[in-house]
Amino acid sequence: MNPFDLTGRLAVVTGARRGIGLAMTDALAAAGADIIAVSAHLEPTGSEVEKRVRGHGRRFSGYQVDLADRDAVVALADRLEHDGRFVDILVNNAGIIKRTPAAHHSDQDWDEVIAVNLSAQFVLSREIGRRMVERGHGKIVFTASLLSFQGGINVPGYTAAKSGLVGLTRALANEWAGHGVNVNAIAPGYIATDNTQALRDDAARNAAILDRIPAGRWGRPDDLAGAVVFLASPASDYVNGAVIPVDGGWLGR
Repeated sequence: MNPFDLTGRLAVVTGARRGIGLAMTDALAAAGADIIAVSAHLEPTGSEVEKRVRGHGRRFSGYQVDLADRDAVVALADRLEHDGRFVDILVNNAGIIKRTPAAHHSDQDWDEVIAVNLSAQFVLSREIGRRMVERGHGKIVFTASLLSFQGGINVPGYTAAKSGLVGLTRALANEWAGHGVNVNAIAPGYIATDNTQALRDDAARNAAILDRIPAGRWGRPDDLAGAVVFLASPASDYVNGAVIPVDGGWLGR
């Protein structure tokens, strides 16, 4: 049997509309998974993510959810339970970033980043993970960051949230590994997405970042494909509480 085959599995991916989430969703569908896509701005029909999933011959449904709204996140989990299919894979990828020096980082920006990047991830993992534990199997994957290990510049809320995700990954793995639920994380490096456009537009920062990356280039969203399929598949059944960097060698420098 192919240990990376996801045929018959159902994957929920948050932040699936673009960037890293879109690439991860595409990879999971290509490996055989049916997809439930979640995004704050997901189009009702005809989205790029829907086209890609259906292009692989997989079933697709999508939900537009504001992950900063705790009630909406709980309602999503309840709706998934009542849709009649068990969730086999949860990819907690959605995230936002607010770039402001710490001395001027507003409470509003802090609260929104923590709500989307950390609190919503826990709530979905708790609600969906509880059902995985009851069934005795499941895969949960978080999108962490290089800033889970480093402080970053001008992104205190983002760094705090992404650092928290690594702790949450390990905490849930400790509790759920014995129940057949694998909880792990991927830590992307500097990936060319909308979230990093400001850095790429700054000539000095762009040059400094590229100089630090042994691979000599910015990452692409599809560079995350192999890692997410691995962590979502039977190939990772004895991997628990791991954080896998996909960073072109940045952390090893």
